[in-house]
Amino acid sequence: MINPDYKSGKSLHEQIEDEIKRLIINGHLKSDEQLPSVRELSISLTVNPNTVQKTYSLLEQAGLIYSIPAKG
Repeated sequence: MINPDYKSGKSLHEQIEDEIKRLIINGHLKSDEQLPSVRELSISLTVNPNTVQKTYSLLEQAGLIYSIPAKG
């Protein structure tokens, strides 16, 4: 799904954000499909959970994703 490039000049949260946007645009993530939790994604990518939380917050501010309290 998402493979961050640790040698890239882009920050990790930008790389993750770009990949999620690409997945949405290409239709790999459907409308109302649940994204992995912050914890799940941070573990699978071996990044700090704060990085994933920042990414999700930016995507939510952009109106690309939304969260439902206690549901993800």
